[in-house]
Amino acid sequence: METTKNKAIIIGGGLGGLFTGAILAKEGWDVEVLEKNRTIGGGLQSFRRWGMSFDTGMHMLVGFEPGGNLDKICSYLGVLDRIEMRKVDDDCADEITCAATGKTYRVAQGREAFIESLAREFPDEREGLERYVDHVYAITDQVGLFYLRPYDYDSWQMIGDDFTIPADEFIAMYIKDKHLRDLLSLRSPLFDGRVGETPAYVHSIINTLYIDGARRFVGPSQQLADALAQVIEENGGKVLAGAEVKEVEVEGKRITAVVTADGERHTADAYISAIHVGSMLDLMPEHAFTKAYRKRIDAIPNTCSAFTIFIKLKPNMIPYINHTTYVKRHDESVFDLGGPQDWPQGLMYMTPAQPGQGEWADRMVITAPMTWDQIAPWENTKHGHRGGDYLKWKDEHTQRLIDLACVSLPNLRDAIAEVEGSSPLTVRDYYGAREGAIYGYRKDCRDIMLSHIAPVTKVQNLYYTGQCLNLHGICGVPLTAIVTAEILLGRNYVINKINQHYEATAAKA
Repeated sequence: METTKNKAIIIGGGLGGLFTGAILAKEGWDVEVLEKNRTIGGGLQSFRRWGMSFDTGMHMLVGFEPGGNLDKICSYLGVLDRIEMRKVDDDCADEITCAATGKTYRVAQGREAFIESLAREFPDEREGLERYVDHVYAITDQVGLFYLRPYDYDSWQMIGDDFTIPADEFIAMYIKDKHLRDLLSLRSPLFDGRVGETPAYVHSIINTLYIDGARRFVGPSQQLADALAQVIEENGGKVLAGAEVKEVEVEGKRITAVVTADGERHTADAYISAIHVGSMLDLMPEHAFTKAYRKRIDAIPNTCSAFTIFIKLKPNMIPYINHTTYVKRHDESVFDLGGPQDWPQGLMYMTPAQPGQGEWADRMVITAPMTWDQIAPWENTKHGHRGGDYLKWKDEHTQRLIDLACVSLPNLRDAIAEVEGSSPLTVRDYYGAREGAIYGYRKDCRDIMLSHIAPVTKVQNLYYTGQCLNLHGICGVPLTAIVTAEILLGRNYVINKINQHYEATAAKA
């Protein structure tokens, strides 16, 4: 397929923009990525405080086990050798502690080990656990794109009856014990899971990934963003940081140019929005989309945001922990985000791995979901100008997180050398996401089509990619990038290329 004369401009240099750009550049397109921040990467961005690097997000890397979808995609793009990862503990990929009871559960990875680790705690539920896991995998198996299978229908078509029932009801079909149901929902904060709302397919896909196996970066997450940018540049493309798109010029039903903050016009054959769909519509002239379309987009609820603290630890006080730890206040509070008075209901923390990682951790990241309404008094303020009340509020919520984390790590407060908090306002301002949404749009099984965003638009040369489509995160966004790229390259073109490359590589091994 001859594509060397085609040019694509990608608005947004986060995970979705970089994966989409890398695929198109590898397949002969002239790619130009325009990122508003001085650092590319979006949720992959890293920053420096107190002489050390921190990731803006908590990254559990799934799909990278041999033969996994991310393993295949990154192998095809040539970035596997440019990033360093380590596997989390097989016998404890996730640890969850309940503050009310003091009980701690350790959940293993690997299909059989996952079942066994929970069956030891709930022996009467072994059969139910086996049936639950079988059905989780059965739902996931129906999504051909997840396994990079060629398809001749909508790649995210919901096929089975279980797809769109509420995740909590899905779990209850197989599990009687309420505490075990809660444990099986422990990853709900990773996709803003909600009672009676989140579809079973979202729960199943995420849990399949984590049961199969998780990894984490060794060193900053920025390494993946930089590796993808290198693929684009090595194939003749450009990745421009500090190039904020301020205006989109539209004639008829086609974009003719985008204009950056410096006044420069950028033109292409295709324009791909890798930012929040609502934020993209804010850039578009009124006539480009109907009022009905804009109203529909505005009606889609966003996922929650997050409050995160970054900690520099004193030497030799907190051991390096090679898994993710969850702490929750009560036995049955996984789906409860908590309001202003009782926040946080739960949290996650990690000790990020560093090159040559030894016994002790030197940094920690703690995060908890937070609803946008909690920062409503300051939503119209700018970074650095939010006032003393905001700083007081932020410090109070930083201390709340530390208090709850101390349930799992009693000496944490004494081990803190430096700490800094980050609120949903930071997520909104740096990621360009409406309401600081960290996972794009919420999926609601009661109206599944409301949050279904197609990658094609009524503007003939504008396409969407990123976490507002289909699934979010380190696995979902690259799969969406394939769907977007194949609109320009041809259905199954990229999937076939990925599989051919993987088979050829395996044959040489």
